[in-house]
Amino acid sequence: MKVGDRINFGDYRWIVLEAQNDKSLILTEDIIDLRDYHNRPTEITWKDCELRHYLNGEFYNRFPAQDRARIIETHNTNPGNPWYQVDGGADTDDYIFLLSMDNVVRSYFGDSSMLLDFPAKNQRYWFQRKDVNNSKRSALYLNSSWWWWIRTPGKHQRVAVYIHGDGNIGIQGNGVSKRKTNVIHDIACDTRGGVRPALWIKR
Repeated sequence: MKVGDRINFGDYRWIVLEAQNDKSLILTEDIIDLRDYHNRPTEITWKDCELRHYLNGEFYNRFPAQDRARIIETHNTNPGNPWYQVDGGADTDDYIFLLSMDNVVRSYFGDSSMLLDFPAKNQRYWFQRKDVNNSKRSALYLNSSWWWWIRTPGKHQRVAVYIHGDGNIGIQGNGVSKRKTNVIHDIACDTRGGVRPALWIKR
């Protein structure tokens, strides 16, 4: 199992993001569901959001027992948003989780850390549409490009950072619960954000 490999696990196809001697970090290849980050519009962080409880409860329990035995509980730190100085909340212990902004900027889709650490003057809403790593972050739902959640808060804790359909990072965030928008998935006819679960498994 090497970085970049595609594997089947449970009912989904996954990409290997990191491979160590005894475990690997995997992320679903595609967006597998559309859901809100939280079930109501309020200030919330990853620790207490409904999406985290869903992934570590109902979603986790869908895996057969032999697969659940391979999923490793992971201690996650939850960095805040450095552009808006917003707290990311307490550390969590997760079986299944969303990637953080540091993960998608620095670690697993090429290194765009200079753009995160040194934003252009007056740059506050989008990361950079010309970032060479955008294409590595883009994902599909029902064979159509769509945006997907990460666990980092946006400009305040009522919104969370997301990856746009073209792979650019919406660092200001989208509303954690249902929002009025003209952006509707052309097949699902849904406005909610995409879910790409990540987890560590025993090799």
